[in-house]
Amino acid sequence: MALRSAIPLLLLLGGLQADTHEKEVRAMVGSNVELTCNYTREENFDLNDLYVYWQISVAGTPEIVTYLSNNSSVGHGNNQYKDRAQMSLDRMKRGDFSLTLYNITPQDEQKFNCLVIRNLVKIVNIEVTLHVAANYSMPVVSVPSNTPEDEELTFTCMSKDGYPEPKVYWINKTDNSLLDEALQNSTVSLNSRGLYDVVSILKIRRVPNVNVGCCIENVLLHQNLTVSSQTALASEINASVTESVNDTLKHPANISETRTGLTVLIVLGVAVVAVVAVFLGCRRRCPHWNYAAGAQALRPELELTDHV
Repeated sequence: MALRSAIPLLLLLGGLQADTHEKEVRAMVGSNVELTCNYTREENFDLNDLYVYWQISVAGTPEIVTYLSNNSSVGHGNNQYKDRAQMSLDRMKRGDFSLTLYNITPQDEQKFNCLVIRNLVKIVNIEVTLHVAANYSMPVVSVPSNTPEDEELTFTCMSKDGYPEPKVYWINKTDNSLLDEALQNSTVSLNSRGLYDVVSILKIRRVPNVNVGCCIENVLLHQNLTVSSQTALASEINASVTESVNDTLKHPANISETRTGLTVLIVLGVAVVAVVAVFLGCRRRCPHWNYAAGAQALRPELELTDHV
């Protein structure tokens, strides 16, 4: 059956009463997901007797994603799913009409309806709600660049590439209490990938030893990402130290001067140690003089010298 002839059939059957089973599925952006649709009352099906439709609602109008007509061929109605939606003929013969979606995008977050018709009777009518999620990047908090004279501190928190829209909290890390939402201004925007980027600005009165944290919450994933201003400050200090080391490595003259200074200090240290060692060795080998006896022993030599 062609797609055009299938649509009037759907409209005709739309008014028939049938039990609808609802399910919910969650999938990460970029992953693959299977939307389950099974008929368990029978084990074998002749596909020539069946019409199988997976459809979505676009602006309130049903639109076919993919379908199986009575000539046992699978077609696609929505170009968005032409290469991303698949049903298995072998599995459908066993009553498994599940739909596999590849490379999930945020636009796939909607309700999918599985409809199986045999002899103008709906034998399966299942609605699957697909929830799409994506992890936010770790928040980046910038520490204030205010002068000591400023009475107000300004912090900025940024995170990107998440889904669905996040919740943003600023926390007083001294007691883990939430700061007043009136102190913050958050902007959430969709990027080119259909994911959310968030920028939040916090302005608070200057106090000693201030320590605040920025928390990005993904409600669907039950995920909280938190970074404190102290962590951000430590990162900046580490970056400064690294930059200083890299600057030294980039200038060999600085390394040469440092090595020369170390060489001089080492030579002086060795010389001092040698002098001390000689002095101590001399003291061990030389006897203690008796100055009186020594004077008498020297006199014959002096007299002999005078005589000569």
